[in-house]
Amino acid sequence: MKTQPGRPYPLGATWDGNGVNFAIFSESATLVELCLFDSVQSRAESTRIPMVEQTDMVWHIYLPGMRPGQIYGYRVHGPYDPPNGQRFNPAKLVIDPYAKSVARPVEWNDALYGYRTGHEATDLARDDRDSAPWAPLAAVVDPAFDWGGDAQLRTPWHRTVIYEAHVKGLTVLHPEIPPEIRGTYGALATPPIIDHLHSLGVTAIELMPVHHHAYERHLVERGLTNYWGYNSLAYFAPDLRYAAERHPLASVREFKAMVRGLHAAGIEVILDVVYNHTAEGNHLGPHLSLRGIDNAAYYRLSHGDRRFYVDFTGCGNTLNMLHPRVLQLIMDSLRYWVLEMHVDGFRFDLASALARELYAVDKLGAFFDIVHQDPVLSQVKLIAEPWDLGEGGYQVGNFPVRWTEWNGKYRDSVRRFWRGDGGSVAELATRLAGSADLYAHNGRRPYASINFVTCHDGFTLHDLVGYNEKHNEANAEDNRDGENHNLSWNCGVEGPTDDPDILALRERQKRNLFATLFLSQGVPMISGGDEMSRTQQGNNNAYCQDNELSWTHWTLSATQQAFLDFTRRVVRLLHDHAVLRRRKFLQGRHIEGVKVKDVMWLAPAGHEMTNGEWNADHVRCLGARLDGKAIGEFNDDGEPIVGDTLVYLLNAGPDGTPFVLPAYVESPSWECLIDTFDEERHGQVFQGGASYPLAGRSVAVLRLRTPATSP
Repeated sequence: MKTQPGRPYPLGATWDGNGVNFAIFSESATLVELCLFDSVQSRAESTRIPMVEQTDMVWHIYLPGMRPGQIYGYRVHGPYDPPNGQRFNPAKLVIDPYAKSVARPVEWNDALYGYRTGHEATDLARDDRDSAPWAPLAAVVDPAFDWGGDAQLRTPWHRTVIYEAHVKGLTVLHPEIPPEIRGTYGALATPPIIDHLHSLGVTAIELMPVHHHAYERHLVERGLTNYWGYNSLAYFAPDLRYAAERHPLASVREFKAMVRGLHAAGIEVILDVVYNHTAEGNHLGPHLSLRGIDNAAYYRLSHGDRRFYVDFTGCGNTLNMLHPRVLQLIMDSLRYWVLEMHVDGFRFDLASALARELYAVDKLGAFFDIVHQDPVLSQVKLIAEPWDLGEGGYQVGNFPVRWTEWNGKYRDSVRRFWRGDGGSVAELATRLAGSADLYAHNGRRPYASINFVTCHDGFTLHDLVGYNEKHNEANAEDNRDGENHNLSWNCGVEGPTDDPDILALRERQKRNLFATLFLSQGVPMISGGDEMSRTQQGNNNAYCQDNELSWTHWTLSATQQAFLDFTRRVVRLLHDHAVLRRRKFLQGRHIEGVKVKDVMWLAPAGHEMTNGEWNADHVRCLGARLDGKAIGEFNDDGEPIVGDTLVYLLNAGPDGTPFVLPAYVESPSWECLIDTFDEERHGQVFQGGASYPLAGRSVAVLRLRTPATSP
């Protein structure tokens, strides 16, 4: 086969219309061989080509005449010396870290490990069995695609509503989606899904990991899979398992078509990305990619013994953010997904691990510096999961400007309040107001807080009010896995019940939690399926449940339909009322030129909350008046933003509480928009200065009737 020297950049396999350039970084390799396969079914390469050219530690070669669809992998030679961090083994075929398509996933076999496995297994002795028959394989892609003028939507943060979803789980059971595309990228852009998202007022869908990932061997051997996908193997490749057509080039094409379709519907696409660790696990893990390419460069190794890995993730390894080529890998991947795949932003799993320059978390680490100066990535949505499992890893509120964060403190505060915990109203008010204590110190705004009550990890909303304890027996780990500190309340009975009073209370608690989410300043995130009362039967760690336990069911009972209708009305409040989507923090003081405060925190007697009431353990009721004339912000045309004045009343206590409504001389009455206890109150009018009959464990939202809206 004719070859040419090729170029060291770009890394990966790049088709230029005439041939393909291959480039792969390895700092310590002595030789790299490019292995070409005739098909994904091939058990061995048909051609093995030494890559003799090396520039700046990048091995490269150009093959004229080669076309997209070519299947390939690498064999990398060098020392096998685990105590010094080196694990080269040319018997193990490894996949390109820059692979744009993974044409064949891992097929588990002992030959995939760099050492001889068995009862007396030790990773110190190299294993020379060929792994090619079972190794993952990459495919050269054609990047051409008719985008039709598509571009990122750039929806402002203060107008954003996020819907977290799983590509397969959201669509696989939908009866109106053609069966042949259910569970795929294409299904997400079909009218039934888009119509549902529109009806909820969703502006962005946050997809759980779509980077190609491996299923852990121990799960496969138990008949399970890594359904969630937080086990990445290829950071550039959309997972082929979510493509309708199982062709090596289909995943890229179908993913792009999905993004184009969602953008046309006005819905942004945010990817949940896992750059903190890979699927290769700890020192006893397989040789699939980075470990066999340059273990010491790509992974954080223990200073005491470089045979072992530093693990801030709980998954066996941590990427080495100290190495410039690792930073390049991540940045190249992010830019690829923005520029080539047109996504609108990213949610970074265990983002604190990305900030660790030495051992401690450094919020001004190299990764953040690079992102902030990047002309592409600095302009997309950046969301951090602000914790990892290492010491000092809980970093809520400590990420830099331009970053938003999953606000775990918001989640916990809202759960505590509605569970009925005493002494929780003061922190709840702080969270309702946008968590200025976490984000104002470095100039961030309320929308730095991604507010959520539930997410993929933990109980669903339906289970949060139905279980006190986790029930993860289906995971085959003796219920040891999953979070024990759930801040949930089963309303009196664990799990399913026929008791009508408990069922009614659970439905009301769901309405309370959902309404609170959308009354809070910040960016709300819905966990996909919560709006339809999705249950996992008490499983709070369904990462391995690729079945109906995790999937969204679309055939709804009357009770489920009623809750869905309620959620739609609540989200509409956010879009309709400017006081709920502020860009600046509430101050609790008079705005210049206006005689009223932007927010007034109210006790049931109608007066402002006192210090004693804020700190009293028995207080479980709180109100807030948000004045539409005191927003103090301007629209894009430079005009003051003025909206309706709202009051919302929250009562987490078991007993009803008469709540005195604020009195306005010019506008004496209030119209009920939401009451989670009594839907019949919707539209009813209540006089200012009079008491509203606020039921126990309920939320009410009322709008001040202006002269224009009064009869």
